[in-house]
Amino acid sequence: MFKTIHRFFHGLAWVMALIGGAVLTGLVLMICVSIIGRTVTAALHSEFMQSTLPGFSEWAINTGIGPIYGDYEFLASGLAFSIFAFLGWCQITGGHATVDVFTSGLSDRSRRILQMVIEIVFAATLVLIAIQLYEGMDTYMRRRSTTFLLQYPVWWNYALALVPAVITAIIGVYMALVRIAEVYKNQMLVTSTGADH
Repeated sequence: MFKTIHRFFHGLAWVMALIGGAVLTGLVLMICVSIIGRTVTAALHSEFMQSTLPGFSEWAINTGIGPIYGDYEFLASGLAFSIFAFLGWCQITGGHATVDVFTSGLSDRSRRILQMVIEIVFAATLVLIAIQLYEGMDTYMRRRSTTFLLQYPVWWNYALALVPAVITAIIGVYMALVRIAEVYKNQMLVTSTGADH
């Protein structure tokens, strides 16, 4: 039973991390295209191009070459989504950076208890973040605030980040319960592949 449940949460975290990676890749490509467009537009507007090839410069400018309109607004919402999409994977695999200088001398049971406390605090923090995102979304819905350039409702950004934040909070609570069970049974149920330093 436990293996089935763990496989479900592990798969959910993996899918969220893949989606987060796809969104992040899209954002990187968008920013690259936007920077190239901004650079080309600046070159086409330069005194050299305007005096040497004014016809070509005007034609190229009129084709729409330039930065992506609203790229920073897309970036802000997409990054928030990606971060929360990755956190669940870090949580279920124990991929957060750890420093074991002080804990390497502890017994297995003491390390399990410490890991349990850390997971509980982390789960509570993730739940609190999800609640705060929901409250922020609710506030911006009531205010009817819009973004500066694209003029879409700001609450959309919060809603976009809220979905992976809630999933990550659920995974965090699940991992806290796993660590509590590990302390109770005095055995490791899930091995961490953490990023030790």
